Amino acid sequence: MSVTATPAQSAQDHHAQFLGLLENSLSQNSFIKLVLAKYVGDEAELQRVIIKQLTVKDQPCLSFVYRYKTRDITKNLPLAEAVQLIGGLLPESFKNAHLLSLTDEVQFEYGKKGKSTLFKSKAQQEREAPTAGHDREKKRYLELTRPFLTDLGVTNKQHELIPSMSRKWKQINKFIEVFSHALTSSPLKLDQPIKVADFGSGKGYLTFAIHDYLRNTLQAEGQVTGVELREDMVTLCNNAAARLDHPGLVFECGDVRSVAPSALDVMIALHACDIATDYAIHMGIRSGASIIMCSPCCHKQIRLQIQSPALLKPMLQYGLHMGQQAEMVTDSLRALLLEACGYETKVFEFISLEHTNKNKMILAVKRAEPLKSSDILARIQELKTFYGIQEQCLETLLVADGFIS
Repeated sequence: MSVTATPAQSAQDHHAQFLGLLENSLSQNSFIKLVLAKYVGDEAELQRVIIKQLTVKDQPCLSFVYRYKTRDITKNLPLAEAVQLIGGLLPESFKNAHLLSLTDEVQFEYGKKGKSTLFKSKAQQEREAPTAGHDREKKRYLELTRPFLTDLGVTNKQHELIPSMSRKWKQINKFIEVFSHALTSSPLKLDQPIKVADFGSGKGYLTFAIHDYLRNTLQAEGQVTGVELREDMVTLCNNAAARLDHPGLVFECGDVRSVAPSALDVMIALHACDIATDYAIHMGIRSGASIIMCSPCCHKQIRLQIQSPALLKPMLQYGLHMGQQAEMVTDSLRALLLEACGYETKVFEFISLEHTNKNKMILAVKRAEPLKSSDILARIQELKTFYGIQEQCLETLLVADGFIS
C-alpha cells in the first residue's frame, strides 16, 4: 500500500484538500464512510460522528449518527449542506477525520500548535460499494444503542442484545423495514406531523420503535399513540416514555372497538384475533390512514361459514387444511375490500411474533388514484358465493358506513 504524507502544508491547505477529496468521492459514487473523532466541543458525552450516504425520497443525502455514551442521534442532510457542515466541524469540534472510499483511505488530523497532517493511502484491492438506498440497509433502521431497547429489556446496560430477546429484536427490525418501505410509497410528507395509532401495543416494543424511527432517523414529528387493554402495561409504557424523553408518544387504555376514531396517518394492529382485525382495518379506513399494517390471528368467523365445494372435501377433511383455507379466504377478502376502498394492498409473510406462530401481514397503502371499486366488489361477491359465505365482518362495517355498497 502506497502512503503519501503532507505534514509540511498549512492546516488551511489540508482542510481544503480533505474537503476536496470528500466531494470527489461523493461525485464519483465511491464514498463509503466518514468518521469524525477526537471531540473537543462542549456537548457532554458526545464521542464521535459516523457519516454514511443514503437516499431519502430519491434525494442523495449524508446520514450523521452522533454517537454519545448512552445514545445515538441521527440527522440526514442533502449533500451540499452536509459537506458544508463537515467543513465547519473540523477542527472546531473534531480533531480527527477518517474518510473511506472504494479505492482510497484518508486520515486527516489536527495536532498541537495548529499543525495538521493529511495521509492518503491506496487500497490494494477495490472495496465493495455500499448500497445507498435507505430502505435497503437493514442494519440502519435501528441500532442496539437506542435507549428504549435497554429500558424495555431487549439489550443490557452495555447495549448488547439479550439472547432471549433475539426473536423480538428481529421482529422490531423487520417491522421498521416494512414501515419504511410503506412510508416511501405513501402520500405522507415528513415535513408534517405523522399521526400513528398502535392497537394492542402491549409492552410497547413496536410503538417505541416507530416513534424513535420517525423522530431520530427521519427527523420527523411523530405523534404516536399506543392503545392497550391492560392498565399495568399502559402505566409501564407511559412511565418509560417520560423517563426516556419521547415527546409525542403516549399510551392509552382501550381497544380498537372502544377508542373513538380520529384522524390518523398510520394504523397498526398486530396479532388482532379474529374479527378484531376487521375492526382495526375499519378504524384505519374511517380515520383516513394512508398506511394500514395488520397481522391477523384466528379466522373463526369465516371458518364456521365456509361450505366447501364437493370436489374439495377430500382435501379439506383434515382440520389443518380447513384452517389454512379459512385463513386464506378471510385475508383475501380483507385485502380486496381494502383495494375497493382505494388502497394498494399486499399480503405477505412477516416475522413470527414472540408468542405465536402467525407471521402474515396485510399491508395497505393509500393509492393516488383508486381502482374501480365495482369490479373489485364483484370479485368479492363471487368468492363469497363460491364458498357459501353469508357475512364478513369488515364488509358489514364498511357497508354500514357507506364506504362500499
